[in-house]
Amino acid sequence: MHTRTRLLLLLALLSSLYGCATTTNTDIAAAYRGQTAEQIFICAQTALVKGNYTTATQRFEALDTLYPFGQYAERAHLDIIYAYYKTGDMVATAAAADRYIQLYPASSYTDYAYYMKGIANFEQDRGWLQRYFPTDLADRDPGTSKQSFDDFGKLICLYPDSQYVPDARQRMVYLRNLLARYEMNIARYYYCRAAYVAAINRASNVLQHYQQSPSTPCALELMVNAYRKLGMERQANEALSVLECNYPRYCHPVK
Repeated sequence: MHTRTRLLLLLALLSSLYGCATTTNTDIAAAYRGQTAEQIFICAQTALVKGNYTTATQRFEALDTLYPFGQYAERAHLDIIYAYYKTGDMVATAAAADRYIQLYPASSYTDYAYYMKGIANFEQDRGWLQRYFPTDLADRDPGTSKQSFDDFGKLICLYPDSQYVPDARQRMVYLRNLLARYEMNIARYYYCRAAYVAAINRASNVLQHYQQSPSTPCALELMVNAYRKLGMERQANEALSVLECNYPRYCHPVK
C-alpha cells in the first residue's frame, strides 16, 4: 500500500473515530424496562448464538443495570466477556474479565476470565494500525503486553490444570521474548549515549525477569562492556564468566 493511500486511510479512520466519540450515548437499559430478567437474558443469549455481538452486549448491559443481583447476573457477566471480545473492544473485554474475577473469585469459570483478560491485553497492542503499518512491537512501548504477560502468569499459577494453560504458556514465551527485546533496545539506547549505569539496569531487567529469552546473551555482553566503560573490572569479569559458561558459542565482548 502506498504511503499516500495509507495516510488517507488513517485520516478517514481517525475521523470516523472522532465522530463516534462525540455521539451522545443513549440509555440502553431504557429499551428493556418492563421486561423480566429472564426475557432480557434469553434475548441476549439468542443474539450471542446468532453472532449479533453488539446487540448481545447491549442486552447484557441492560440486564446488569436493571437486575444486578438477579439469578442471571453471573452468567451475564461471563458471557459479556466473549461478546465484547467478538466486537473487537479489547478494553471492554479486559474490564469485563477483571470484573468477573473480582465478583466471582471462586467460580469454576474464573480461569476463563483470567485467560480472556490476558488475550484482550495481548490483542490491544495489535490493532488495526499494526495491520496497515506493520512495525516491530519491540521498537515501541509494550503497552498492555506486560499486563498480558502477568495475566497469563496468574492463570498458570492459580489454575495449573486449566484447559487454557497450554495456549497461555505459548503466548508467554512470545511476550517474554518481545519484552526482553524491548528492554535491550532501551539498554542499547542508553549505552550509545554513555549512560552506562542506566544501560546496565535495563540489561539486568532482562536477566531478572525474562530469563531464557534470546536476548539474555545480548544483555550479558552489554553489561560486560558497560562495566568496563565504568572501570568496574570485577563486575565485568563476573558477567563475562556467566556469558562464557552459559553461552560458549556466543561472540564475546571486546576485551
